[in-house]
Amino acid sequence: MNFPFTVNQFMEVFEKYNLAIWPMQVIAHLLGIAAVLLAIKKIGFSDRIISAVLSFYWVWMGIVYHLMYFSAINRVAYGFGFLFIIQGILFLIVGVIKPDISFKFRPDIFSITGSIFILYAILIYPILGNLLGHGYPKSPCFGVTPCPTTIFTFGMLLWTDKRVPKYILIIPLLWSIIGFGAALPLGIREDIGLLIA
Repeated sequence: MNFPFTVNQFMEVFEKYNLAIWPMQVIAHLLGIAAVLLAIKKIGFSDRIISAVLSFYWVWMGIVYHLMYFSAINRVAYGFGFLFIIQGILFLIVGVIKPDISFKFRPDIFSITGSIFILYAILIYPILGNLLGHGYPKSPCFGVTPCPTTIFTFGMLLWTDKRVPKYILIIPLLWSIIGFGAALPLGIREDIGLLIA
């Protein structure tokens, strides 16, 4: 696969982005942990809050990561940004405005698989990345970059206790294919989780 940028340029985007948005990575992790806890111990607006967190992640990545940073080395990022913003809006509409998504951890194969994805995205992904030479700030961070956040999104969607609209899966699935296809040539082996998700 040919890219309009080098591996070094790609890693430099992460470095510039991560340094510029600090401490957003911490906030993103806290929001993710809150979403998980709200799915385990539900309160009145748990589903809306979880959907709002997912919406925020996708809109943030669309605008800030893709449009403001990744587009500097890859013009296709403008299209990616647009798709990510659409995904964020879908979560806002389907999960917050008219809540058709309900999250709840259950002791079944779907929730257990979702738990593995969530744990991978929040904890294992950054540890693996560090071991593979992608330490902060030259690393994709959960909640603010596409690949670990897509894995987390699939994990949370596996925790839904009723069928989610199929269209809510299209953009994350598309990104899994794109992200995994780029991950190996770019040396981001921790993105193997995208293939599994």
